[in-house]
Amino acid sequence: MEWWGDCSFRLDSPPQSPCNAYRLLLRSLSLIPAWHYLVAAALSLLTFLYNFIECHFLHDLFSGFSGDPIHLTYHPSSEIYEAVVSKCRILHGRYLATPWLSSPHIQTCFLNFFGRPPRFSYRRQLFNTPDGGTIALDWLTSSDVSGADLRVQDVSIDESTPIVVVIPGLTSDSSSAYLKHLAYHTAKCGWNIVISNHRGLGGVSITSDCFYNAGWTEDVRTVVKYLHNKHPRTPLFLIGTSIGANVLVKYLGEEGENLPVAGAVAICSPWDLLIGDRFISRRRVQKFYDRALAVGLKGYAKLHQPHFSRLANWEGIEKSLSIRDFDHHATRVVGKYETVDTYYRRCSSANYVQSVSIPLLCISALDDPVCTKEAIPWDECRANKNIVLATPKHGGHLAFFEGITGSSLWWVRATNEFLDVLHSSQYMHLQKEISKPSTPLVTSIDQGPYVNVMDDGMVAALNNEPSTDNVEELHAIQEDSSHHDTHDNKVPGDKVNEKDDPVANAKRGSSSRMARTGSAHDSVLNDVITPFKTYVGQLSRQSRWSTWLLVYIAIATSWPLVGSALQVMLGKKLRNSVRR
Repeated sequence: MEWWGDCSFRLDSPPQSPCNAYRLLLRSLSLIPAWHYLVAAALSLLTFLYNFIECHFLHDLFSGFSGDPIHLTYHPSSEIYEAVVSKCRILHGRYLATPWLSSPHIQTCFLNFFGRPPRFSYRRQLFNTPDGGTIALDWLTSSDVSGADLRVQDVSIDESTPIVVVIPGLTSDSSSAYLKHLAYHTAKCGWNIVISNHRGLGGVSITSDCFYNAGWTEDVRTVVKYLHNKHPRTPLFLIGTSIGANVLVKYLGEEGENLPVAGAVAICSPWDLLIGDRFISRRRVQKFYDRALAVGLKGYAKLHQPHFSRLANWEGIEKSLSIRDFDHHATRVVGKYETVDTYYRRCSSANYVQSVSIPLLCISALDDPVCTKEAIPWDECRANKNIVLATPKHGGHLAFFEGITGSSLWWVRATNEFLDVLHSSQYMHLQKEISKPSTPLVTSIDQGPYVNVMDDGMVAALNNEPSTDNVEELHAIQEDSSHHDTHDNKVPGDKVNEKDDPVANAKRGSSSRMARTGSAHDSVLNDVITPFKTYVGQLSRQSRWSTWLLVYIAIATSWPLVGSALQVMLGKKLRNSVRR
């Protein structure tokens, strides 16, 4: 206890200088055991990592591992929600992440590096596109997972069994863990599923100068058309994941109601590529995903180096450190976009949400580390009666592991339940053929300087359809010409034969010359007056007040001139009357 007495003596004595105070502090800190410092450092590091990886284990622990409810966004009068989604127990339940995967980053990384996919084998079909490209269609039928003979390589489809077409994510193919989870459990539900691999992926070479990108919808359009023509009585459903979800929503918006798809599901869509580009390069943890995806894109380019060397900037591709770099040197060049931002703006599926006309379920985690919630078009989804947006609080990117062992994915179960309820309902979409005009459409912007101002402030060119005024003029001309025809054509009982009458011939010749002169003069006047009449007629149709406004403007602007002319005329008359 000698050290304690010495220390107490020094603490009681006033310090002689500030250096003595620091010495006393260091002496006191040195008395603390070293393992205490190690524990404090470990706790500080854990706290930092807990927040850095956005872990929510303590939140789940304090809530009794009850999970969080699924937030649903939909139109108040949506029949899809009332008749389909309201019957989906999983979407109205709660999602609890696997306790030892209580982080969006851990879930996403575990899915890509491990994933625990089920074991099975696909049946491959090579499909040739009209432009010479090759797409690998990997099939898994319900009979493949029910113990049937897998040695048969031909794909036999039962017409009564629905087909699910899956569009993979960026650099993903049918061998990805999350797609194997989806394919296996969908086939277990008794459905047939086909993974439509992107060009150049799935072990297939690129056989044309077309590459896939975030807005390339031609391949899914071609595959859907092929499957519908081959199996016209089989319901078709679409599922898109990540970039594939962006392609899916864009395709649905482009086609409207004229597509043979009964329903669709979009999982973890980036929605707005420009916002996603800003987000993924914002924080250090997001930059990790940016680098990882860029490595995958560079690996894809190296598989097809001859094509990329010929069509893109190969040196820039090799130096790419981010997705944006790769898009600048490859995607933008091959797709013939002016800039990378132009490519992002034109290919963002958020621009097409309002045009989706089939039942669509969208699932996006609010803690997605790759596709940010900032890009979700909340209002557009709420305004469309065909869309229901489900946003779990947790789940990561395409992960959503559940259960203590983390052997299943929540979004796979939710997707299969939604499609099953939709298939058994009367709200499956049926293709509606949209009649096309017999004559090609010609833009009216090149035909005239007329514009139409909408109620919301948007300006659109007026079409060049004939107006009611022009139709009335046309009827008047036809009636007038018919009147002249009946007047000129004499009945057979007429006593005068104009062919033998020289006076009549002279009059007819004179009148014909006058008619030709008058018609030429009238044509010139019509060329001047007709556009003015058309313009006035179009204005009057747009607003009843337009004509009166023009009259008021004409009077107001011409009144000084008219008044001066009247004054001069009246003055002359008064002077003439006075002289008389």
